[in-house]
Amino acid sequence: MRLILTGASRGIGRAIAERLAKPGSRLGLCASTPSPELDATVAACRARGAEAHGLTGDLADPSTPGKLVEGAIAVLGGLDAVVSNAGIATPGLLSDMDEDSWNRIFAVNARAPWLLARAAHKHLVDSHGAFVAVASMSGVEPYPGVGAYSPSKAALIMMVRTLALEWAASGARANCVSPGLFLSAMTAPIYADPAKKAAREALVPMHRIGDPGRDIAGLIEFLVSPDATYMTGQNLLVDGGLIGSIHAHIAGRPKSGGA
Repeated sequence: MRLILTGASRGIGRAIAERLAKPGSRLGLCASTPSPELDATVAACRARGAEAHGLTGDLADPSTPGKLVEGAIAVLGGLDAVVSNAGIATPGLLSDMDEDSWNRIFAVNARAPWLLARAAHKHLVDSHGAFVAVASMSGVEPYPGVGAYSPSKAALIMMVRTLALEWAASGARANCVSPGLFLSAMTAPIYADPAKKAAREALVPMHRIGDPGRDIAGLIEFLVSPDATYMTGQNLLVDGGLIGSIHAHIAGRPKSGGA
């Protein structure tokens, strides 16, 4: 498996990297800048028997995705999968945010995955490979208070579904995974507060916060594997049942058995 993974330094990205790091795997692990965290992810993957290379570049720069693909091809010798995991969020209201903030969020969360897919397309066709984007439940239902984050993730989901149809006849695939409430680098400060963590857990039907290694890395592994070669254009919601539970919170709803 020759694979590019963005946002590989920590959180969900590191969990995916470690899950995919097996003897024979060749990984291009990408982050915005060189860092001890990226070095640690590369080292952890090598310790698991994978060939791992650190690659860096700011995904808000439109030239970066193509350079990352070129760099990965040079060291990996080909490409079987791209996992576009990097994303950013900025607190605030849409009515208050400035154009630069909007543009940067869309550049990283929606444009960069498209440019990665475009640059990788011919290589994925050659290998009958897979493109997987990590979106968010916030791209399925709006999450107010984080500005352009929900709109950008909704755009990402639709972009991937469109790619899937354009690529289908070639054998290359494109799918999305949309995490719900997960422990990640961005959410760690929230879950460090026991009261906030408990309040969020109470909303989730499975009564726990998602763990990247346990709950999402294996799904990514499946989507890029030969076991998923007839699956494309899907957005898999991984939220412990949260989005679908809205009716369960309505006071006075009928109980099971008519009680």
